[in-house]
Amino acid sequence: MKKRVKKVKKKTKKKSHRSRKKQKLKARKKAKKTKIIKKTKTSRRTKKKPHKSSKKKKIRVRKKAKWIKIPKSKKQRKHLIKLSFQNVINFMLRPIFKAYDDFRVKRKIEKLRKIALEKKKKESQIKEERRLRYEAKQQELRDEVKLARERSQDLKKFIRHEQAIIRREQAKKRQLFLEEIKLEKKIESFRKRELQEIKNLEKLALKDQREDYRLVEERLEKIKEKYRLIREQKIKERVQSLGVEISDDDTKEDLIQKEKEYTEHRKNIELVLESFYRSASSLVFQLNKRYIPKHKSILRVIDRRYETNECFIRYDDSPDEDWLILIYLEDSDTAKGKIIVENKSNPEKQETKSFQTKDIFTYSDYLVDSMTAHIDREIDRERQKKAS
Repeated sequence: MKKRVKKVKKKTKKKSHRSRKKQKLKARKKAKKTKIIKKTKTSRRTKKKPHKSSKKKKIRVRKKAKWIKIPKSKKQRKHLIKLSFQNVINFMLRPIFKAYDDFRVKRKIEKLRKIALEKKKKESQIKEERRLRYEAKQQELRDEVKLARERSQDLKKFIRHEQAIIRREQAKKRQLFLEEIKLEKKIESFRKRELQEIKNLEKLALKDQREDYRLVEERLEKIKEKYRLIREQKIKERVQSLGVEISDDDTKEDLIQKEKEYTEHRKNIELVLESFYRSASSLVFQLNKRYIPKHKSILRVIDRRYETNECFIRYDDSPDEDWLILIYLEDSDTAKGKIIVENKSNPEKQETKSFQTKDIFTYSDYLVDSMTAHIDREIDRERQKKAS
């Protein structure tokens, strides 16, 4: 038992010795760490801003010099001499190369500056051209507005003038109609007077109861003949003024019949040419309103359908013979229904075309094309005159 106790005691002693060693080592390590931390703290506090002394530089140079190894072989020495010579040359030539590089950079900057200036000049020129174009367009618009105003004034004057002419024509027609009515009334009064005279003569004959009653009858016949001849003469004059052929053998009934036929035929011609006349008048109105040049007078459509079976377009200040387009019915035959259009709007190329009554749209297209081409030629001629 005693031996066992001794062994245990020895073991415990060994363990305690080891643990002490370990503790000592740990304490040393901690002391070292604390010293290092303190040194770092003091160095941080005492460190100044980068102001390196000449001593440190010398030390560093020396340190570097320590590291440089002196070449042992001749080849290595030659290589080192070459390198040092090249560095010297490079050092000497560096300002020249730098000056040349600066010169190149300056030249490039100058070129860029010139390009920028040219670009600015071009942009300013483009802006100026745009401004001038805009001003020219504004002036053109003002001129167009002025021309439109003047054209509207001219058209108003023309419409007033036309309305005055139409009123005069209507007044003339009314006057003629009233004169015809007056003539008919006079003829009617002549008839009544004739009948009254005949009655009076008959009464006288009956009252007197003369034996020579034949003389009275002859006298009555003469009076009747006289009034009949007056009536026939009036009818003849009226029919002749219309342009109808009359013979000496024609009676009163024949003359009245011829007059009726003539008026019906004229009305039929007017009806056949009505759509063509209206198309021409509407085209002329539109041309006068918008497209007629300022230096030319206004266009007019002259209606002679009833009198001479025709209508034509001419300028207002030109005579009837100087028409531009003539429209008439061929042979005045309404059964054929063939309308002839003679075109003199282009002096270099005069042409005649025929249309049926159903071809009103093709006729209107042809009329529009020829008249617009004529107005374009007139405008170009005026521009050439101004340019010359």
